[in-house]
Formats: sequence, C-alpha cells, structure tokens
Amino acid sequence: MRTGAPQDAAGLRCLVTGASGYLGGRLVPELLQAGHRVRCLARTPGKLRDHPWAGEAEVVEGDVTDAPSVAAALDGIDVAYYLVHSLGIGSEFEEKDRRAARIFAEQAHAAGVRRVVYLGGLTPSGVPEHELSRHLRSRAQVGRIFLDAPVPATVLRAAVIIGSGSASFEMLRYLTERLPVMVTPSWVRTRIQPIGVRDVLRYLVASARMPTEVNRTFDIGGPDVLTYREMMRRYAVVAGLRHRLIVPVPMLTPRLSSLWVGIVTPVPASLARPLTESLRHEVVCGEHDIAQFVPDTSGPEPSPLPFDDALALALRRVREAEVVTRWSSAAVPGAPSDPLPTDPDWAGGSLYKDERQLTVEAPREALWRVIEGIGGDNGWYSFPLAWAVRGWLDRFVGGVGLRRGRRDAERLRTGDSLDFWRVEEIEPGHLLRLRAEMRLPGLAWLEMYAETDDDGRTRYRQRALFHPRGLSGHAYWWSVAPFHSVVFGGMARNITQAATKGMSAHGRRTR
Repeated sequence: MRTGAPQDAAGLRCLVTGASGYLGGRLVPELLQAGHRVRCLARTPGKLRDHPWAGEAEVVEGDVTDAPSVAAALDGIDVAYYLVHSLGIGSEFEEKDRRAARIFAEQAHAAGVRRVVYLGGLTPSGVPEHELSRHLRSRAQVGRIFLDAPVPATVLRAAVIIGSGSASFEMLRYLTERLPVMVTPSWVRTRIQPIGVRDVLRYLVASARMPTEVNRTFDIGGPDVLTYREMMRRYAVVAGLRHRLIVPVPMLTPRLSSLWVGIVTPVPASLARPLTESLRHEVVCGEHDIAQFVPDTSGPEPSPLPFDDALALALRRVREAEVVTRWSSAAVPGAPSDPLPTDPDWAGGSLYKDERQLTVEAPREALWRVIEGIGGDNGWYSFPLAWAVRGWLDRFVGGVGLRRGRRDAERLRTGDSLDFWRVEEIEPGHLLRLRAEMRLPGLAWLEMYAETDDDGRTRYRQRALFHPRGLSGHAYWWSVAPFHSVVFGGMARNITQAATKGMSAHGRRTR
C-alpha cells in the first residue's frame, strides 16, 4: 500500500462510483471545488454528459461487479467513494451488493488506495440484523465488508436525506403536498433523525482526509429527531401549506403502504417499497463522533442544519420563483440542495406544462416585435373576454388584475410589470419569461421564444408552466386545463399570424 498521509496539502485523486445518482452527481463538484482530481466510474458514461461538471472530471466505463474494469478505474486513486447500491431491485439484490463490495474492496487494496468511503443507511440499535428490512440489512453488510478489508474505510450511516432529488425527500414532498388529509401507515409514528444533503456532502468530502488509523462507522444526522408525521407537518409549514390532518392506520402493512405511496406519488415502486419497509425501524444516531474530525459549526449557517433550514434550502428554488430552471435544464444549481437537470423525472415536485410551437412565415425580428409588444393595449392575442374575466376575478380576491398595463408600449426590461405578470427574464430577440403575480394556489410562468429551426425557418415556441401548492393547486390546474387549447393555443396561432402581418406592414412602411 502507498505510504503518506491523506492530509497532504495537494489535492487527492478521487474515484466516485454512482456519479449518475443523486449523491454522486452532487459529490463530484464538491470534490473538485475542494481541489481534488476526480474520476467517475459509470456503466453508461453518456449519462454524465449533462452534468455541469462533465468537462472537469475524467469518466471511465465500467461496472462494480466487473473486477477488471474496477481495477482500471482504481489505478492511481487515493480515495475511492462507493455510492452504489441496488435498492431492492430484483430478488438477489443483497447477494449482488455483497459481491460488488467484495470486488471493490479487493481491487482497492490491490491498487494501493488509501481509503474507501461508503455511505450506508442508519440502522436501529438493538435490532438483530435478520430483523432489519432487506434494504437496511444490505447496507449494513456492505459497510461491514469494507471495514473488514485491508484498506481503511469510513462508513457513514444516514437516515432520511433532505434535498431536492433525494428519493426519501421526494416521497415526503409528494405525500405532504398532495394530501391535506392522510390515512397513513403506522410508520408515520417512527422516530427518524434526518440530515440535510449539504451536511452529508460535507462529511463525505472531509472523509477523504481522515487519519490513516481511522477505520469505523459514523452515524450522521441533523440536530432534530422527529416522527415521520412531524416531518410532514413541518414540511407543510415551511412550504406554506395548510395544516395536514394525519390519521395512522395500523393494518396498512409495508407492502400495502408501498402500493399506497405508489398511487399517491410518482416515486417508482422499486424505490418506494424498500424505503417504506425501512420506515418501520426507528433510525436515530447512536453517537456523533464524526464531530471529532468534521467539527460542528454555529452562526448564520450552522452545521449540521436543523430540519426546517434543510427543508427551506430544498424548497429554495420554488420559493424564489426559479423553479423553471429545474425542468428546463437551463441552470447550474447554486447549492447541493437544489435540483439537478439530471435528477429523475419524478423528482423536484410537480410541474404542469402546456407547450406549443408553430412555424412562422416571417423573420425572427418580426416575431420578436410581437412577443415584446404583448400585453397592455396590445392585449394577449387570445380570447380577450377570458383574459378580462381572469383579471376581474383577480381584483375581486385582492390581486393586481389587468390594470397595471405596461411601462413602455414597445420595449420591455427585466422587472417590468405587465398586467398581472412580471418580466422575470428577457433575452432580446429570443426569450421572454413572465412570472404570474395574480392570486394563484401555486407559481406560474409564461415563456415565449423566437427561434430558428434546423431548416432555417422561424419558429415560435410557447410554454405555460404551473407549480401547484397543495391539493388546491392540482385542482386549479385541472379545472382550467380544458380551456388551454382556446387560451394558449389561440395565443400561439394569433402571435404567429400577427408576426406575418406585421412583417408585411413593416415592409410597406419601409418601401
């Protein structure tokens, strides 16, 4: 094995497995920022192309169950992060997890790796291993394999991780947002010690420089110990939802409750079942020894974060009306709690969309003049009575209505009010994004694009997006959905027609 302390000032060479997953995808940029060099092992390297850090990390193809590819990936590596697991997929997943861990441990030793870092699940104290859920039992077995191997290991054990994209958090999100009254399984009474994803990543990064003699597990968790019911109620408060009525029903078995979760939420059954089965166990940290190596902090940004603060970070994009960037894959997250464009489709909360696009027989400049001139005296190019009624209704409930008009008849700038919208972003000649300021049970945007397609023709693209808040938000969307073809479809058609007519009129004026 190589000699030398991991505390060297120079950056370490790190291998990250599971980089296409929730935590791996967030760990890579944290390691890069800490000055380390990063290599990722992936079965399908193409899945990593859309990550913002893709050009800064080395990517190699391989599988943790294939010893030669693991050996090649570990060549020259100082610290290896093992962030893969089967999460209950298939009948033999426990044996597959054990076999993969043994291969990885053996090849890490052969390659002279200084340390293996593994993130497992927090297991309840005093519960025999055979009584654990298959998911937690497999995590415990993998951790033990690494601790018994020759390479020093840091095995971190966490319960529910709070951050947009985490399967546990998304299950909590959807259950709370969609059900103001819940008949729930008895596991809502289970005590849990959740932890924010920011703190999980802080511990993972710091584990790379653990002293050589450290070879042990560390329980990691936030400062709050809560029941799942308390977590749902506190989520409702932080998200601005009404009080949730939660009624536990003991006869809902883990299997039945996983089916129930599958009906209520878009979390896949392959994830929901092992997660719900594990929730029958109380998972509370038995020690906080990690603080000896990664000290706690206080002040404006304490670490570990309290539960409510971790929730607020996970919901920040929605609360700041930036949620559009999550689904359009147009932005790099500003914090580990933010959604990544590569997160699963079911992550990030609900977002309803109405999308239209049409070819325009006019130059992009003519189309953009129509887009930038929308609203105010020019109207909204669709069913004027419907827009007027919506404005009257908004004023009736205390909203701004349509009375604000626009600042300038021809030009818009970011921050301008536009009837009951606000200009959130404008890219002259290309994009106008409006955020609704009418009274709604959620957040809404309207995007209009002037583009050129692959054949050189002008294309008009339009998206209406709605992020519902609570059950009333979902009900609102579906109540107005039947009118979208008239309102939004008519808008798209009339804007393109206006651009064509405007081009003709503009041409006559210039002749």
